[in-house]
Amino acid sequence: MSRITPFTSPLLVGFDSMEKTLERIAKANDGYPPYNIERIRGDSASGSPERLRITLAVAGFSEEDLEVTTEENQLVIRGRQVDTGERDYLHRGIAARQFQRTFVLADGMHVLGAELRNGLLSVDLVRPEPVRMVKKINISVPE
Repeated sequence: MSRITPFTSPLLVGFDSMEKTLERIAKANDGYPPYNIERIRGDSASGSPERLRITLAVAGFSEEDLEVTTEENQLVIRGRQVDTGERDYLHRGIAARQFQRTFVLADGMHVLGAELRNGLLSVDLVRPEPVRMVKKINISVPE
């Protein structure tokens, strides 16, 4: 029995790669680390554009333990902690596991920067202004 997906509509031509991306992301994300996504309104007086901010709770990770990269149309945030073995824990309740969190970016999204403060990693993205494009297609008539 074949599976019917929303991308099988004849009106959605060429969206098969988006369907594969959505399936991969749904399988990969396990909820760690928790994150927020917020919209920061632009300020017309200072000329700053509207931005998006992704904030991840990365308690216990230092700047050297974190890596923020863009790969094609994806923002990838990785965390790797090295256990030195110098400590003798009686109870260890703070997670120190590796993680990789992936966010699919819309075309034209740009990363402005990343900041680590008080155990929170914030990544700012600038949202492109939508451009309305109208293109006239010539119709040819064979003779």
